[in-house]
Amino acid sequence: MDSSTFTRRGFLGGTAVSWTAASWAQTTGANDKIRIGIIGCGGMAAGHIRTLVNMRETDNIDVVAVSDLYDKRMQQFAAIAANNPKTYKDYRALLADKDVDYVLIATPEHWHAQMTIDAAAAGKHVYCEKPMTLNTDQAKRVVAAVRKAGIKMQVGVQGMSDESYQTANQYIKDGYIGKVLLAQIDYSRNSLQPDYMYTKEDPELTAADIDWGAWLGSAPKRNFDPARYFHWRRFWEYSSGIASDLFIHRVTRIIKSCGLTFPERGVGTGGKFCWPDAIGDVPDTLNFLLDYPEGMTVQLVSSMGNATPIHHMIRGHKGTILFTPTGFTINPEKIFAGEVKEVTYQKQGSESTLLHHRNLQAAIRSNAKLNCDVDLGYYGVVAAQVGTQSYRQRKYMAWDRTKERIVRA
Repeated sequence: MDSSTFTRRGFLGGTAVSWTAASWAQTTGANDKIRIGIIGCGGMAAGHIRTLVNMRETDNIDVVAVSDLYDKRMQQFAAIAANNPKTYKDYRALLADKDVDYVLIATPEHWHAQMTIDAAAAGKHVYCEKPMTLNTDQAKRVVAAVRKAGIKMQVGVQGMSDESYQTANQYIKDGYIGKVLLAQIDYSRNSLQPDYMYTKEDPELTAADIDWGAWLGSAPKRNFDPARYFHWRRFWEYSSGIASDLFIHRVTRIIKSCGLTFPERGVGTGGKFCWPDAIGDVPDTLNFLLDYPEGMTVQLVSSMGNATPIHHMIRGHKGTILFTPTGFTINPEKIFAGEVKEVTYQKQGSESTLLHHRNLQAAIRSNAKLNCDVDLGYYGVVAAQVGTQSYRQRKYMAWDRTKERIVRA
């Protein structure tokens, strides 16, 4: 990005509008086509663009623009769209395109906040891959920007388009399982090599091919390193690894189910146990314990060197909610068997990017409630970062609700 020819000040000053869901509907008609721009043409976005192309006719949408610093990837996405979309190496040029109604942001995590803030200033609705931001300070800025602009923002925790967790929340609010005490959930997997090394490096790639300085953005300046570009989730400067890539999916389910917001304190443990000599910083084994002011603990478990799962459950004084592939069951504690009846809930939704995009489109067209809005995105970022900072500092950490920042407990 050459700031001498395309400055951020000029971009925001020249094109910013407040294009809310209501004004979008008034301009184009609530049932008119929604036009989407994709920012970031890597592995995560590949699934999205195929989903969106398949939704083209059924949902009256279209992918009209793609943006990536790496021209090779950008052209591959343009070919998948198969409708000659506009291509932009500078994402800000895509945001200035009046033919784009909302953007999918699927870039490394250290770019999520700035791109979202810029999109909000340009009046574009946003689907941003998880986590919403890399850190909590960025999350506060994103929440403020989205609210100020009046845009719709969906955070890409697509499990929130599975209504099981909202339904479980209703049972909990009704007191069905009594006082909630503990939730446990995991995200573990295994491989023959260190995790987050699955993207094949292109040996012909150079710093000039991707404008390395632009890719780094606000991150610390580094010499060009293909490992950082292709395996960025292994480096703290661009990601929190397990915490921001995997735990964010799991903790958001528990936050939704139990009606939580911010944790009170937490601890993170683990290390590079399976592959101690692997490149990068992030651990391959990580565990969090997060205490919430409502009086319960959330336990998050992960190993990238052993895929054996644990039960995903919420334990109450009177009963337990056990999540299953088809929904959940509620089983009473023996001493409350006469009071609490067994429940089997069959879910209707699923962990689906299609449903998640469809929900955002309904929010844009008719102000439908978002399944994972900026508030839920913020709660997830804080949970992930309290545990991450505890692990990195080897200290018990807490959330200061007044100042909205992580502090030592």
